[in-house]
Amino acid sequence: MADPVRDIIGDYQAFAAQQAERLLSRGIDIRPYALSHLAFRVPEWDQYVHVRTLLERHAVANRENVWNGRPISLIVPAVPLEVLDGKAVPLIELIPPVHQRVYKMGLEHLGVVVGDTFDAFVETHKPVLTGQQFQGPNSTPDPVYVLFEDFTHVKFYRLSLRASVELDAGPFADGFDHVDDWEPQRLVTATGPNPLPR
Repeated sequence: MADPVRDIIGDYQAFAAQQAERLLSRGIDIRPYALSHLAFRVPEWDQYVHVRTLLERHAVANRENVWNGRPISLIVPAVPLEVLDGKAVPLIELIPPVHQRVYKMGLEHLGVVVGDTFDAFVETHKPVLTGQQFQGPNSTPDPVYVLFEDFTHVKFYRLSLRASVELDAGPFADGFDHVDDWEPQRLVTATGPNPLPR
């Protein structure tokens, strides 16, 4: 059966299965939990715009906003993606440059909703968690994550990414909202200003 989203972002089912297996080897079973989203990273701004356009052809909404200095798309597929024997993935997070550190391009992380047991989950699994990502004053709370050797992640949330955004900025509406008048900026590093990848 045709899967146009898979044609755009790659084999997301195999990616989710790989991440779940890696977590099991660390003592974390994600089968009881809902999924928040899949994140897909691209190295260049022009590629971001292209992939965003392709994904929107198979979506009902995109709430694009500026985070960490660049637009990020939160795309709601017309049909939720299905992974891990029937779990729904209701959102695709599309992330362009700039990156603060090394990240895997393509399918980069899987978001898992731990829910009200978040604090106990963190306490139980602290020995195998890599860290916590601080996402700003409205994060509820900031997600924790496991980083794997190939620079992919699994992130664990109390609320789904969509629910967190809606709590702060209101419900998603159908349609495609893009950030207006944003241009790729220059990146200032220790070696001076450098153009962002295009």
